[in-house]
Amino acid sequence: MNTILFDLDGTLLPIDMILFEKLYFEELSKDFADIISPSELAKNIWSSTKIMVENTEYKTNEEIFMADFTTRMNMELPALQKRFDDFYDTSFLKIKEYAQDIQCIKESVKILKSKGYTVALATNPLFPEKAIHHRIRWAGFQPEDFSYVSTFEKNHYCKPQLKYYEEILEDIEKNPYDCLMVGNDVQEDLIAKKLGLKTYLITNNLLHRTGEEIITDYSGEYEDFYEYVKDLPSLR
Repeated sequence: MNTILFDLDGTLLPIDMILFEKLYFEELSKDFADIISPSELAKNIWSSTKIMVENTEYKTNEEIFMADFTTRMNMELPALQKRFDDFYDTSFLKIKEYAQDIQCIKESVKILKSKGYTVALATNPLFPEKAIHHRIRWAGFQPEDFSYVSTFEKNHYCKPQLKYYEEILEDIEKNPYDCLMVGNDVQEDLIAKKLGLKTYLITNNLLHRTGEEIITDYSGEYEDFYEYVKDLPSLR
């Protein structure tokens, strides 16, 4: 094993996702208040997101989402993109105060890099690069800390599709057996095990939507993962 893939929300960035979604739509609806009601905006975003998540064509997530969302909103793409860009530069930043950074997970990443492991960010690419980079910083990191960051503009599939993980492995030129996927979501992160990746389930902000048995190679809280990382051999 020489590569560690990290989820972002709930893993590197401890945040209550229910609260995050609530705040996200509250702020976004203000920026769209002149053209659509909050409830209609949320309905349209969730509908377009569903189509994006279920897409299996080789089109970027941005292409799939925007093609559907512009139709629902009856707006031209440049006008919509400008609204989103402005939102992520301003109102979106208010959500930062509800996020945390955890010292031991930051230290874990630092140790992995010092030992020579490739560290990549395998977040569900539902958001533009700008929004993902903001959240990376909220977690106490810089985008440059990661050799790879999945984004809305670059990636063609979403979690929990296996194609999402296959694309990342192809992009970073790694064999699945070289990799460990670290995340807090049973359905979206542990599915990587089907491709041969090892998995580590972070239990602090556990997401488990079904009653299925949890199958993972490793599991534990942030402190447990920190101890696990300290025990890994150096690759240098």
